[in-house]
Amino acid sequence: MNYISTRGQTPPLPFSEVLLMGLAPDGGLMLPESYPRISETTLYEWRELSYPDLAFEIMRLFATDIPADDLRAIIRRTYTAEAFGSEAVTPVRTLSDGLKIQALSNGPTLAFKDIAMQFLGNAFEYVLAKAGRQLNIIGATSGDTGSAAEYALRGKRGVNVFMLSPEGKMSAFQRAQMFSLQDENIHNIAVKGMFDDCQDIVKAVQNDAEFKARHHIGTVNSINFGRVLAQIVYYFAGYFQATTSNEQKVSFCVPSGNFGNVCAGHIARQMGLPVHRLMVATNENNVLDQFFGSGEYRPRGGAETYVTSSPSMDISKASNFERFVFDLLDRDGDKVRGLWQQVDSGAGFDLGGMMDKIRDQYGFVSGKSTHADRLAVIREVYEAEGELIDPHTADGVKVARQLSEAGETVICLETALAAKFAGTIHEAVGAVAVPRPAKLEGLEDLPQRVQVVPNDAAAVKEIIRAALARTADR
Repeated sequence: MNYISTRGQTPPLPFSEVLLMGLAPDGGLMLPESYPRISETTLYEWRELSYPDLAFEIMRLFATDIPADDLRAIIRRTYTAEAFGSEAVTPVRTLSDGLKIQALSNGPTLAFKDIAMQFLGNAFEYVLAKAGRQLNIIGATSGDTGSAAEYALRGKRGVNVFMLSPEGKMSAFQRAQMFSLQDENIHNIAVKGMFDDCQDIVKAVQNDAEFKARHHIGTVNSINFGRVLAQIVYYFAGYFQATTSNEQKVSFCVPSGNFGNVCAGHIARQMGLPVHRLMVATNENNVLDQFFGSGEYRPRGGAETYVTSSPSMDISKASNFERFVFDLLDRDGDKVRGLWQQVDSGAGFDLGGMMDKIRDQYGFVSGKSTHADRLAVIREVYEAEGELIDPHTADGVKVARQLSEAGETVICLETALAAKFAGTIHEAVGAVAVPRPAKLEGLEDLPQRVQVVPNDAAAVKEIIRAALARTADR
């Protein structure tokens, strides 16, 4: 299987090259030339597989240039009960009102990003070793991607990580997870701005072809298809846990900022997984909700992006959204390129005439959650179930309850554990103990290492140059 760009001007490439490249040379995002289709017989065969075996069966359809035995070894090294807390890896539980929650946050950094990042770390190390290459990762995080990437890549041979985050916009726990790491290959950079500014800097670095080639720049943001691939697996795993036969359909509700998580669900549905609807849950930064309600996509600038109590979704330019629009427009790269020229100019675009296709063919619906909503949901779930959910998951539960139809089975994807957002939890339910793993006690008290820079791609490039020069001198 080869991969093509959403903007149509990059030659087809194999998975291993796509894994290391980030943005396509033409500025687009890489996707398979076509999605593999799963037969009903195959679905029945997959139903009883362990999580690692299921991951292998799915990933081998996409990573066709990696020998099967090597791919299986990477996956088995990644998805262990020790790393993720259970053999199920992503267990599904049911609330008293019937809504199901798929636990994706039991990995090393207590966020769903671990599911993909742990795989990516092992896959990077394998591909780089085979090719005798080095990779310098630049990424942007609104909270969880950064720590998941750094924990997956710390100490990995041939990899350096330069992670951008918006200064002062993450929770204290999220900052401590990242900034307390002292590994020489980990570099934290706090940008004076919003997440979208960080993301714009990453794209600017990626689009500087000479700098990218000279310094072997790649990315672990969700623009990297390797992350999307790893996330496809848990849609199948969640479906099998929530149903008893393949005649049943389920819907997934996904808290969404950058559209990577729900993009994986879209691909799973295109592969033939019996998904009825994909519910996109946004916070006050509701650009995606506006699109799925009207067809109008108008990203906002940093000054118009709200700082909220679900900070990992404080995003107004959803990078992975381009992948869905590519499919929506029947994979016409010229049309996609034209639309994103409008986005880059600040104009946005309107596909309101395609709402029937968006809802009926692709199954997308959406809803918005506010600060008051998430506090109310955290409180309701705690009182009814005796468990604490994080603010982003609460956004998903709110929207799932709002959109659910009679008789519809809905799985809400849990995006993080409550321990990462103790301040909001206490605001919702009072001074209760918010459990966290023993190994993370005292995390906020550890020494922190971070460089603060203005919102300027040139300043970030200089940090990368200087760090790599020091590495070369050692």
